[in-house]
Amino acid sequence: MRTIDALHRDFPFAGARILRRLLRGEFPDVGRRRIGTLMLHMGISAICPQPGTSRRHRAHPVYPYLLRHQTITRPNAVWAMDITYIPMAHGVVYLAAVLDWASRRVLSWRVSITLDSAFCIAAVEDALDKYGCPEIFNTDQGAQFTSTAFTGLLLDHGIRISMDGKGCWRDNVFVERLWRSLKYEEVYLHAYDSVAHATAGIGRYLTLYNTRRPHSSLEDRTLDDAYFTPRLLAAAA
Repeated sequence: MRTIDALHRDFPFAGARILRRLLRGEFPDVGRRRIGTLMLHMGISAICPQPGTSRRHRAHPVYPYLLRHQTITRPNAVWAMDITYIPMAHGVVYLAAVLDWASRRVLSWRVSITLDSAFCIAAVEDALDKYGCPEIFNTDQGAQFTSTAFTGLLLDHGIRISMDGKGCWRDNVFVERLWRSLKYEEVYLHAYDSVAHATAGIGRYLTLYNTRRPHSSLEDRTLDDAYFTPRLLAAAA
């Protein structure tokens, strides 16, 4: 699963058939159906027009995407959130993070062993307590984000809800870039042997990511600097 996850970062358009070819050298006996089963377990799929790319609950309402053709230059104008799969030496955990759209800063995050909405809500509540309310909150159409508990929390705070189009991963591309950096610069370098180990490692990396790592899109400023001292964000946006 770790190898599949790494290949998915490089070949997001690849389905089970293409991944089977890419894995042939290292895993010659693994078939397409087994790879498809593992992809389903990991919650990933090829990024291309197809049924079911965004796994949502049919009974939950879906909100329109509000960020198209908009330039976001102010911190706290828009927050985004997503969930990703984190491989460990044995088993997996899931990471949810809240990101400020203009500065790219990670505002809060939570790790969970299940894909329910509780850890997503906890991350949002933490961000709201620390940084106030954004004007718009953007997610995909996943069941965790369309649940009544999650959307109700945002609406109760007067936050406008925006959701990516079905299968449109580019609508939340800043979070996708965070996942890529996190996995290549931290997760793949450490075989976490427990949930506590994974949580500690992710926490150390995200602190470094916010406070010390320079970002070329922000003229080599840190995310903390861009968030707390907002200047020249128009060029980055």
